[in-house]
Amino acid sequence: SAAAARQQHRAAALPDVESGAAGTKPYCVDTTRAVRRKTSTVWVRDVGIGSEHPIRLQTMTTTPTHDVKATVDQILRIEEAGADMVRLTVQGKREADACGAIRESLLSLGSSIPLVADIHFSPKAASAVADHVDKIRVNPGNFVDGAKSFDEVVSTPEQYAVGRERIVEVLSPLVLKCKELGRAMRIGTNHGSLSARVMSYWGDSPRGMVESALEFAEVCRMHDYHNFLFSMKASNPVVMVQAYRLLVAEMNARGWDYPLHLGVTEAGEGEDGRMKSAIGIGALLNDGLGDTIRVSLTEDPERELLPCSTLARVGREAQDTSSEGYYDAIPGFAESPEARLLETFTRRRGTPPDESHPLAPAVHRDGTVVSAVRAEDLASPDALYAALGARSVLGMPFKDVATADAVYLRGAAPAADDKEARRTLRRLHDAGVAVLADADTLDDAAAATT
Repeated sequence: SAAAARQQHRAAALPDVESGAAGTKPYCVDTTRAVRRKTSTVWVRDVGIGSEHPIRLQTMTTTPTHDVKATVDQILRIEEAGADMVRLTVQGKREADACGAIRESLLSLGSSIPLVADIHFSPKAASAVADHVDKIRVNPGNFVDGAKSFDEVVSTPEQYAVGRERIVEVLSPLVLKCKELGRAMRIGTNHGSLSARVMSYWGDSPRGMVESALEFAEVCRMHDYHNFLFSMKASNPVVMVQAYRLLVAEMNARGWDYPLHLGVTEAGEGEDGRMKSAIGIGALLNDGLGDTIRVSLTEDPERELLPCSTLARVGREAQDTSSEGYYDAIPGFAESPEARLLETFTRRRGTPPDESHPLAPAVHRDGTVVSAVRAEDLASPDALYAALGARSVLGMPFKDVATADAVYLRGAAPAADDKEARRTLRRLHDAGVAVLADADTLDDAAAATT
């Protein structure tokens, strides 16, 4: 059957994926701590992307690229906000030519920030803009196929292989030009724009995203061009994380070490956009994956740089503390065989303690949220209840689905005569929010009362 043929194709493409190749883990260096994956360096003008360099920050302009002055002004604001490079939409020749004028204007103003052209549908525009920018992003879902037609069914490996010839034909001129000019390339798969051929064969899946990118990478390697990196973007952080992990497992099996650009596409605005990006990008950074990141928000692009730099810092700190023995005190544990399967993505289930256990209120079957609070937080109970996600009625907190499951007292426990702080803790406890504290601080508080 067609399904069986696809399964055999997948097995042949990724030997021993679950255990990794040459003794490596499927997708991360260490399953118990954040260790940055070693990669090659991709040079975008004089900015290096890879494990030997800091995690690079970037964003994308929102002005019409053909409006040179507006775009230059926005790029300068983006650079001032801390971006290492900036991407521009290039729909056709008009925008490609505008990139040349944008580059000249920036140089005249003392800015040499690398420019990245975002290409969809137009190989001709990609070739033209390569003369003016430092890096080109191509989308495997529409660079070759263009407008989608789902009339043709691709159900066998032989039918699927036919499309590769067209990819080699269309992509090779751009690869050769980038190699000649020293330009970088990002092979940027998007979950929402897979080609009709990939959709028909692999389905709307992380596997389809990965296979789509690998085909383009093989063309680059065919021409001995290696100044490229990958991205696997999706608006759903779960799909995005699975796709990146699967891609790295594929690269490990092949002995590849290309860098990764991380991002959750169309994340949104405000808290929602920042949380979606933190979930997807943060999870991968703690896997040790990711060399450049963009937080995609429906806001002015310069506003993306603060959450972007925050995530980069958190990832760096997690990796730095790993090397400093930060996790050494954590007891060893054995993972279940299903813990790192790459073809499935399901929530891990655990068995909470019996209701009589003192920690039972603090543990939630679907994941426990613990918030750290300090003594000074207890002096403003209404603000604290709101920060914990609790509803407050007449000064009394009520727990709902958005409320933290427990609070951890950071620092000394409130003294016996601090009635306001102790009342706040008691009301949280009565509302079903567990209160946790270090035993030493409780002993100290008890000793102070005697």
